[in-house]
Amino acid sequence: MIPYTTLDSIIAQMPERTGHTLLDEDQGCVKGCRMGVSLYRNTEYHMPQKHDDQEGFFVLDGKGYALINGEEIPLLPGTAFMVPAHTDHVIRRDPSCDCCKVLWFHAAVE
Repeated sequence: MIPYTTLDSIIAQMPERTGHTLLDEDQGCVKGCRMGVSLYRNTEYHMPQKHDDQEGFFVLDGKGYALINGEEIPLLPGTAFMVPAHTDHVIRRDPSCDCCKVLWFHAAVE
């Protein structure tokens, strides 16, 4: 049987968490590849993150902003963007909505 999950089941587990991994090595990903969903409820930027690998994002619902290496971009449903490895990035929601729902994935850089 192929392991799988659904977005609705993950969101149901997220009343206080902002993010959850959907796919990782348990579902067959290799070399650090992962995919998940995050719900951004904060209207202010938190501490930026950076990773050893690149990270891609796709906005599913809501509105927000991403601050990538000091440059802010608006986020609307359907927006997709990549953050290179070792690059500061952080996301926040727009005050006009309850949350900004974002699908993300990490892909190893070799």
